[in-house]
Amino acid sequence: MTGAEPAVEASGLVKQFGRRRPAALDGCSFQVGAGSVCALVGPNGAGKSTLLDLAAGVSSPTEGSIRLLGGHTPGEVRERVSYLAQDKQLYPQLTVAETLRMAAGLNPGRWDARYAADVVEQGGVDPGTRVRRLSGGQRTRVALALALGKRPDLLLLDEPMAALDPLARKQFTGLLMAHVAEHGATVLLSSHDLGELTDTCDDLVLLGQGRVRLAGATDALLDAHLLATGRGTVEDLSAHTVVDSRAAGRGTTALLRPAGPLPDGWSTAQPSLEELVVHYLGAPDAPPLDLSAD
Repeated sequence: MTGAEPAVEASGLVKQFGRRRPAALDGCSFQVGAGSVCALVGPNGAGKSTLLDLAAGVSSPTEGSIRLLGGHTPGEVRERVSYLAQDKQLYPQLTVAETLRMAAGLNPGRWDARYAADVVEQGGVDPGTRVRRLSGGQRTRVALALALGKRPDLLLLDEPMAALDPLARKQFTGLLMAHVAEHGATVLLSSHDLGELTDTCDDLVLLGQGRVRLAGATDALLDAHLLATGRGTVEDLSAHTVVDSRAAGRGTTALLRPAGPLPDGWSTAQPSLEELVVHYLGAPDAPPLDLSAD
């Protein structure tokens, strides 16, 4: 976690839809530090979109709480938060220029019209084009202009790059990181592409079955784990917290949280972020680890 004051703080967060079991979110607690870029990852159905909806104030928790930007409810800081939902809701009958003007009217005092127009134009989008005629990538560009034009202190992004080609993804990331650097903004974004997150995200929140499996600074989470490979069995590692183990040739490879030196005959390496996430997702009963408040 970066920053002294959490930009997002979830405490015992539960979201139940009717009598549906299990809950979409089930007792989630974590913190995201101010000024950090936090990746929200997990398989489909893990609760990522539900969590972002709660943070944006689109829905309310069944139990627990979520506080933003120094302890406020989502409703209290709505003008300081931008939410780019997965469906990127735009009015298809409006032109791009009309969409930007509408956003300016909805965000008096915070709207940067020149910057929003630049975001659109840099993507080669004609302001006179109606939204319904835009490609998926162009719609994402317009939605990003709406999110950034508000100059938010907190950006909530749900699969923002899903419809973008590689060049557009690179441009999107550049715009996002420039906003973070210039304004000290915090970003919480969900994604399935761990590769594109490795170089940009300071923090990680991994959800699985509606619960937090991992949370904290990515470097700290990686440093807390080892990938161990040896000719022995997982029983040889019983002094350590073994997250996941798999047969590897004539031996075993295990992701573990070490509690001291390993037995002779085991070689170790630090896992990559992708390896860390994949091992945790493959071991749903492994004990969670929350370093986000450290």
